[in-house]
Amino acid sequence: MSEHPRDRFDLVPDAAAEAAFLDALAKSRLHHAWLLAGVEGSGKATFAHRAARRLLGAAPDPSRGPLGARPDDPVARLVSAQSHPDLLVLERLVEGGKTKKSISVDQARELPEFFSKSPSQARYRVAIIDAADDLNLNAANALLKVLEEPPERGVLFLVTHAPGRLLATIRSRCRRLAFPVWPQHALEELVRNRTGVTSAEAAHIAGMAAGSPGQALALASGATLEADQLAQAWVAAPEVDRAEVMAAADRFRGAEGQERFEILMDRLIAAVKLRALEEGQSQGRAGAGARWAELWERLSALPDRAADINLDRADVLTGALAELQRVKAAS
Repeated sequence: MSEHPRDRFDLVPDAAAEAAFLDALAKSRLHHAWLLAGVEGSGKATFAHRAARRLLGAAPDPSRGPLGARPDDPVARLVSAQSHPDLLVLERLVEGGKTKKSISVDQARELPEFFSKSPSQARYRVAIIDAADDLNLNAANALLKVLEEPPERGVLFLVTHAPGRLLATIRSRCRRLAFPVWPQHALEELVRNRTGVTSAEAAHIAGMAAGSPGQALALASGATLEADQLAQAWVAAPEVDRAEVMAAADRFRGAEGQERFEILMDRLIAAVKLRALEEGQSQGRAGAGARWAELWERLSALPDRAADINLDRADVLTGALAELQRVKAAS
């Protein structure tokens, strides 16, 4: 299982963002709502939890960055245990091993009640929405009502991967902090320091991560790296090894199987996208590039469609690889 942002203590997503937040806090100009914008995996949710710990009274640990705190700090331990009474985190619920597609209006309606109460252990009450992009329309309107009447001693962090999709009335009521993509060398250093992989492996992982530290760390995990290598082999080989497919599908059972399925499909989609780009840039290969691009679009929609109608995971993978084989044969 990947590490949740509430359990990350040694990753500093963006020092400039942390400095800006601390400056506002020190000057008593703390905005009631912060829009944390950047590509997925750029550390926005990690920042939100780091800032929340500080607002909730965790002792600073400068060795872990401007908003750093120790994992054994009493406040940090409550946050990690999801039991701090002054912190509310809204994210997509998991039911029956499946993650819901959106944050519901019922979840969003917890916000007014939460902020109507005075802090019980800290100076502030803090809410994190990860991600605001996942709010359905009714939930977004429920959030807007909270933003229109800022709670006293309440601070709200909205994580967003696509701020342009949010209601303009929500964006206008927030202070925005941008989280830029990380340069290649910084990602390589992060991966080496956190995982101990070789320099060559770190460079390969950083290249795939597209500037996202979260994606880089996920790719560096054994399961993700193995899935990526398998997906690349399937895309490159003239024929897919059926024994490999059966072995992969056999690991899709249960809640952990769902995560393995999602990781493998994600890496397969990424490998097909890369092939589409390569074919499209090759002279005389426009037709092949278009076929690969169409396959990428179809596969990208497949995991959500499979979840909607409860398709068998092994069948989904088998169908995806059959489509892959047809495109390779035509190219």
